[in-house]
Amino acid sequence: MLSENLLKHINEQVNFEFYSSYVYLSMAAYAESVDLSGFANFFRVQAQEELAHAMKFYDYIFQKNGNVTLDTIPKPEMNFESIIDVFQKGYNHEQLVTSKIYKLADIASEEREHATMSLLNWFIDEQVEEENSFNSLLKRVRRSEGNPAAIYMMDDELATRVFTPPAPRA
Repeated sequence: MLSENLLKHINEQVNFEFYSSYVYLSMAAYAESVDLSGFANFFRVQAQEELAHAMKFYDYIFQKNGNVTLDTIPKPEMNFESIIDVFQKGYNHEQLVTSKIYKLADIASEEREHATMSLLNWFIDEQVEEENSFNSLLKRVRRSEGNPAAIYMMDDELATRVFTPPAPRA
């Protein structure tokens, strides 16, 4: 059973992961609006990943005999200056996600809640990948600034991304 404190924070994370999905859908909408459907695909897949992350926490709460509390999802930012701005904000968002996962890990560690620490280790590893992916793509779009051919090559590349659900916990 989870403590009230840890349950409250995991529920906050469930809701934040749903919000993160909205953030990436807004980025996909921007990319579509500037005729970058491959970039839009990248962000749509990212939105699916965030939903899967929310559900991973959601399911865990019930596995630990807790109750999920769903809140209102805030409206995401919809105004972007450029595809570079989108990736910068995406990278910043992933850094925020990481800080929230670390905070959860700190609470679980303080409470000696080993099962939660195990779950959070998966998320910590995932965040290393997420931040690296966004940072790498941000650098590439910055280098491509002013070169439409390079942007469209990236667009074609990102159009091939597909959603792969996370493996179930053993």
